[in-house]
Amino acid sequence: MKYYIVDVFAENKYEGNQLAVFIPERKMEKNELQKIAREMNFSETTFIMSGLQDNGGYDVKIFSPDSELPFAGHPTLGTAYIIKFLFDRSEGSEIKLNLPVGQIPVVFEDQYAWMTQNQPEFGANVEIDRIAAVLQINREDINTNFPLQVVSTGLPSVIVHLNSLDAVSRCKINHRAYADLLKDKGDINLLVFATETANPENDLNVRLFMPIPGYLEDPATGSANGNLAAYLLEHNFFNSNEINYRVEQGAFIGRPSLLKINAKKSDDHYLIQVGGRVIVISEGKWY
Repeated sequence: MKYYIVDVFAENKYEGNQLAVFIPERKMEKNELQKIAREMNFSETTFIMSGLQDNGGYDVKIFSPDSELPFAGHPTLGTAYIIKFLFDRSEGSEIKLNLPVGQIPVVFEDQYAWMTQNQPEFGANVEIDRIAAVLQINREDINTNFPLQVVSTGLPSVIVHLNSLDAVSRCKINHRAYADLLKDKGDINLLVFATETANPENDLNVRLFMPIPGYLEDPATGSANGNLAAYLLEHNFFNSNEINYRVEQGAFIGRPSLLKINAKKSDDHYLIQVGGRVIVISEGKWY
């Protein structure tokens, strides 16, 4: 089968988050798809399982090296890009992906792809001392004006507001403490952010740690940044019900990334859009 490697949320080649997109030529069982994802060993690998369906979408499966995922941000954008420009070369500016969380639309404007995420769910708060122990930072590094809360638009994250870029840079996961947190709270990403940025053109600096073996850091995370947007609206962080901002992520692990966020809240309804560039790096045939 044919496959592509793309960089998502990348302003240049070899930046952003890597993704492998496969186009199977025959029916494939889940265990084989999982083995391919493990062989690629990117944070996610996707498979375009069908052409255009009656509901206007394409059936897509997303796998990490260890499991199938119901939703993930950069795989959604990267896969939609491949469908639009290299697979079906569809007319119009929108591609819809049929995922376990529901149908996710992706719109293309100029050089950017934008996905609309599901309505958020707001979960429990997490104790400050516990998060400080997981991140191995001081309690004083954490902004206590806002809760440390679990939020999900498909994949849940604990949102943690830090007081400085220096605090963000010092985060280093304590594996035992994170494992204990996951045992109590379930599989949740850990997102930290600060309003101090390395690039003055950007508005927030973000790091994201994943609940997979090794608790690795993700260079660019569309789903979790959607969670963050919902959190910012819910807690009136920018003193507005309509927000537009730029997120820098990934520089601490050598994969600088840029995510653009448009979001608004009207009564209890949220419109959350996460955008970024997709750059095709290579294509090949899988034997």
